[in-house]
Amino acid sequence: MTNPTVQPPVLEGRGIGEVFGRGDLAVRALHPTDIEVRRGEVLVIVGPSGSGKTTLLSILGLVLSPTEGEVIVDGRSVAAATRDELAMLRRTGMGFVFQQFNLLPSLSAVENVAVPLLLDGVPRRERLGRAARALDLVGMADKYDVVPRRLSGGQQQRVAIARALVNDAPVLLCDEPTASLDGTTGRGVLTVLRDLASTANRAIIVVTHDDRVLPIADRIVHVIDGRVDSVASNNPFKDKTC
Repeated sequence: MTNPTVQPPVLEGRGIGEVFGRGDLAVRALHPTDIEVRRGEVLVIVGPSGSGKTTLLSILGLVLSPTEGEVIVDGRSVAAATRDELAMLRRTGMGFVFQQFNLLPSLSAVENVAVPLLLDGVPRRERLGRAARALDLVGMADKYDVVPRRLSGGQQQRVAIARALVNDAPVLLCDEPTASLDGTTGRGVLTVLRDLASTANRAIIVVTHDDRVLPIADRIVHVIDGRVDSVASNNPFKDKTC
């Protein structure tokens, strides 16, 4: 695996925190937190429901602006970025994978993967070529023309991962990517994510309740009651069977 310690962070949060509401209605969702992730690394964020881990992921993914602190992308603060600039950073620098696959039922696998490129105005031939390469990367070379209803849950999640990668984003943010998958299928998706970090030099961030994810983690971040309780760089689960 690429050694993440020799690379600068591709994504970093410095003192990032979040308070929802104001005055007597204010709720602290995330206490000020420092966190970073590098290319070639799988960072897994764990914690109980309502602990603040999804808030942390949303801030790192530039979906939610922190009420304090700043997010650093490729060494540059985005604190003063406009809404349009943040949208562009999300489109070009980040890919998102969720528990629900959100594939368009009438489109083939390759067409689903190509949707972000269509929105960017990329010509059809180029976008289908890039989508096909993204499907190759996740082991779906033989399913280009298959519609979602003819794919298994694990295959649909791989298509969703390919869609997140089609813009060559260096960071992949995954929110419970295996929660709706059975054991064998989930392990297959985890292998894809681990390989994307180690061979494609992506930074992978996974928020999860699923203990099956722990063996692919280079570092594990524990979030409890809105606080980063610990960051484990020596993962005792590393490389055990997912």
